[in-house]
Amino acid sequence: MKPLSFPLSKPLVLALALALQACATTEPARGPVVEMPAAWSPATPAAEAPQLTTAWWQSFGSPQLVRLIDEAQAASPDLRIAVERIRQADIALQQAGISRLPSVNGSVGASTGRTEVSGGASTTREASNASLSVSYEVDLWGRIAASVRAGEASLQASQYDWKTARIALLTGVANNYFLWLNTAERLRIARENLAIAERVLAIVEARQRNGVATALEVSQQRTTVLSQRTALLPIELQQRQTATALALLLGRVPQGYAPEAGEFAQLRVPALSPGLPSALLTRRPDLASAEAQLAAADANVEAARAALLPSLSLSASGSLGTSALMSLADPTRSISLGISLAQSIFDGGRQRLQVRTTESQRVVLIENYGKAIRTALKEVDDGLGNAERSQRQEALQREVVAQAQRSLQLAELRYREGSGDLLSVLDAQRTLFAAQDALATQSLSRLSAALDLYKALGGDWAGPPPPLS
Repeated sequence: MKPLSFPLSKPLVLALALALQACATTEPARGPVVEMPAAWSPATPAAEAPQLTTAWWQSFGSPQLVRLIDEAQAASPDLRIAVERIRQADIALQQAGISRLPSVNGSVGASTGRTEVSGGASTTREASNASLSVSYEVDLWGRIAASVRAGEASLQASQYDWKTARIALLTGVANNYFLWLNTAERLRIARENLAIAERVLAIVEARQRNGVATALEVSQQRTTVLSQRTALLPIELQQRQTATALALLLGRVPQGYAPEAGEFAQLRVPALSPGLPSALLTRRPDLASAEAQLAAADANVEAARAALLPSLSLSASGSLGTSALMSLADPTRSISLGISLAQSIFDGGRQRLQVRTTESQRVVLIENYGKAIRTALKEVDDGLGNAERSQRQEALQREVVAQAQRSLQLAELRYREGSGDLLSVLDAQRTLFAAQDALATQSLSRLSAALDLYKALGGDWAGPPPPLS
């Protein structure tokens, strides 16, 4: 038995060949291969610790911080810039979508002319015309659709970039406000230690007047008082610089700005459950942005490959013309319909190089996405380790401060009774001041570690969308 055979026309063969070529414009999307760990390396908080939620800054127990956050979200220039980038991406998407629609052009015109012959009669010519044309590109290979998908992915990436900028802004505001409160606390400690040093100086001067203390002891204690006064200056400068940095984040003029006062000791360090490492891919907006950029790159590669294939365009046009000026009475009509199949024959390899460029850009984005995932895992691990370590260091430093306070009390008592020497008092003063200052710094480190952990986990990833108007 002979196999059945069907004659194929040349146009059908060409169409089949083009269809097979079109299949080469797409390929399965590839992503980075990153093996996600089953658990975090440091010990994580207890299971009853709260999960990451919106408005996380309220968990620090500072109404002043909440008001600063609200002000920053309303007036920050960084957020306004990010919003404008979203608007630009939305406009680009609309421009890509317009290519799906037909193009319509119309024109109306009138002309008059006069011809004069030397020694002869003159002639006048008048004409009016109106025309309408419609053209439409058939998206045979999905080039336009791929461009639209690329625009949609780019729009999503810009929205995630806005969320990333918002997280950076909010944690920046919180960090600077905590630092401002910390410098105020350190100033309070320094002034208290200055008061202690001045009190001891009064005791030494009284003992000198009674012939018990020497001039050397008075000079030593006066040196301590001067050192305590000098220690106030850099802390005051740091407090001022912190206030101006906070003003910039709020969109304010830094001159004359001072944040609302609050108590550093009343700040709470919230516990936080980080969840599973695999959930980090859906929580961090920078990872979501990298994923959206990768999707846009996939679509751009598809569009570049489709540009190598022939383009099919449909067109129709009609016109009216008359020899009367500014009138279309009794016109001459013409209508034309057209279909065109265009293919670039030789462009020096420009389009193929464009395909290679988009493919290379996609490879770069794949590597950047994988790198961003690994970096995010490290940041969370570091944040968990810093939070746990800073908590233990703060507890130990509180014990150091308690012992230093007791040592100073005993040294002052022994010196007052005449059984101790001034050097013991001076050493106890320096130890207490250093311990109290270190405790304030350690408390700030614990707050900063909590902020870093919030940021590493994605902040308020389920927060409100950007306010486009």
